[in-house]
Amino acid sequence: QVQLVESGGGLVQAGGSLRLSCAASGRTFNMYDMGWFRRAPGKEREFVAAVTLSGGRTRYAISVRGRFTISRDSAKNTVYLQMNSLKPEDTAVYYCAADRAVVSLTSPYWGQGTQVTVSS
Repeated sequence: QVQLVESGGGLVQAGGSLRLSCAASGRTFNMYDMGWFRRAPGKEREFVAAVTLSGGRTRYAISVRGRFTISRDSAKNTVYLQMNSLKPEDTAVYYCAADRAVVSLTSPYWGQGTQVTVSS
């Protein structure tokens, strides 16, 4: 089992940047695919980005490709989401997730979320 704690959210102007962090507990961090998801007001939770357990492969939602970068630091048991060129439509609660298989909306482990607000 793994516990996840997100941080780094906040209020930023359009065009700005934020870096989210997700700290994972336990000694088995490298056994999990990790991902970021978000839920905007009035919308369903959606996939943002994911990185494989080795860190060798990443994937992104089309809406964030070229602006967001996911990475992981195994020494720190942490996964990051660097968000650049932020847009008001990126406003959402961002969640970190972990899975022994491919991380998805049905993954078993989730953090509590961190709010990102982008003002126009």
